[in-house]
Amino acid sequence: MTKWLIVVLAAGCASSAEPAVVDTAARFYAAVSAGQGGEACALLTDAAARSLPEPCATAILGLGLRGGPVGSSEVWGQEAQVRLSGDTVFLHRSPEGWRIRGAGCRPQGERPYDCEVSG
Repeated sequence: MTKWLIVVLAAGCASSAEPAVVDTAARFYAAVSAGQGGEACALLTDAAARSLPEPCATAILGLGLRGGPVGSSEVWGQEAQVRLSGDTVFLHRSPEGWRIRGAGCRPQGERPYDCEVSG
């Protein structure tokens, strides 16, 4: 498991990117819950996909990831966080759009998040 440390350099305000971030997280968890590992892996950053054993499409479904309703989302430039009832995900804006760089993330108090998928 990998630890994530997110440093916020500026206070986040509501952003026009937030609907796209939430949509990406929702599509990711819809694919996972439907057993569509290939579609879920297509929404990961390359590094996050490489953090899983091959094939990604099988590995991602074996993690037991749970999404749920969105509690909050924040966007900081090219980085974002979506907190769902069952998980916290981190995203990165790439030329292809928003991609998941951390999933299955649990807060560790003052320490960085502990993520099942990271990259």
